[in-house]
Amino acid sequence: MNGNRWWHTLFAVTMAVLTTIALSNLIQGHGDEIRALAAVALLVVAYVTLGRRGFSDERLGRGFAIILVLCSGVAVSADASMAIIQCIAMPLMWILLPRIRDAVIGNAVLALVIGAAMTWSLRRESDGAVQSILTEALSFAGSLALGLWISRIAELSEERARLVDELRAAEAQVEALGRQAGITSERERWARDIHDTIAQSLTGLVMLGQRAQRELTAAAPRPSGPSGPSSPLSETLHLLEDTAREALAETRSLVAATAPVDLGAGITAALERLGARFERETGVAVGVVAPPDTAQAKHRSPRDSDVVLLRCAQEALANVRKHSAASAVEMRLTETAGHVSLTIRDDGRGFDATQPLAGFGLNGMRERVSLVGGHVEIQSLVGDGTIVSVTLPDVGEASASGRPTPLRAGVTA
Repeated sequence: MNGNRWWHTLFAVTMAVLTTIALSNLIQGHGDEIRALAAVALLVVAYVTLGRRGFSDERLGRGFAIILVLCSGVAVSADASMAIIQCIAMPLMWILLPRIRDAVIGNAVLALVIGAAMTWSLRRESDGAVQSILTEALSFAGSLALGLWISRIAELSEERARLVDELRAAEAQVEALGRQAGITSERERWARDIHDTIAQSLTGLVMLGQRAQRELTAAAPRPSGPSGPSSPLSETLHLLEDTAREALAETRSLVAATAPVDLGAGITAALERLGARFERETGVAVGVVAPPDTAQAKHRSPRDSDVVLLRCAQEALANVRKHSAASAVEMRLTETAGHVSLTIRDDGRGFDATQPLAGFGLNGMRERVSLVGGHVEIQSLVGDGTIVSVTLPDVGEASASGRPTPLRAGVTA
């Protein structure tokens, strides 16, 4: 906007100079100054109505450029001294016509028109034609050199601005990646610490409860009836053991959801390992239906979609462990054009999916998936199992094509 204001000021000053020249010559009786003044007035009106907006509207700019050429020719044909108009007319061609080719053509046409008009105005002088040709040739050459130089500077400035924007975006992404890596590293450290401390302590607590039950049974006298009433101490020990088992299950679920995962051999192999480990720990049968990993997949870095899907699978299995009481789970991976989907289905007790979700598990999954442009669908009925479907754009393909990639979740190879 400030640059345009300078152009407005320069145009106004030039028109004032032209008007002064025309009025001075009119007083002295030189040339057809009425026609020159009319051309200047028409040019001023055209600039106010079209030219000012032509800086931002290419169509209006082209219209004003045509009027500028015609008015310049009329003014110079009336008085050769009005050729000073090209001091503002030629630079305006470079500003109003955004493409270099159009600006060069516009300046060439302007130089020809002014040259012809000057020749007509100086027709009574013997060297009028030569003077006109030399003047316009030098003016056009100067305008061409200056315009191309300024255009090159503008292109370099735009390129530099684009590179700066890309650099800032890259710095922001690196910062976000570093922050995400730090979060993931901290989560993995907490998972190891919990596994090595709290989980081991809870396991020992369960074993102590079982040992106390055995010792109490061996030391207590036999009841008179076939099944005498249990003592308060026995009931307390049973409650202690059950509470410790529940806490241990919760702890193992938390560790499983935050532990590092290995995607070095591909997403299918990672899902199979995850399912096998879950089956060993819980006794719940886990089936994995997925296309086999290709040889290329086993030797490339994990795609963003692979990492997100594996984290979602961990979270879904953690929910099965904690809440569903399922006997079987199926994880199905499908890939379509531009999308990859993972569906986790269990035959557990289910829940009312229409009610607001408590806790952070499924809500956190939705947030993780939304960061990479995907979505999560949950279908569940009380007593009829649960289906969690995660659909993502294939961000691995997007990365290969050069488009910006979303932030990658933590993963260890």
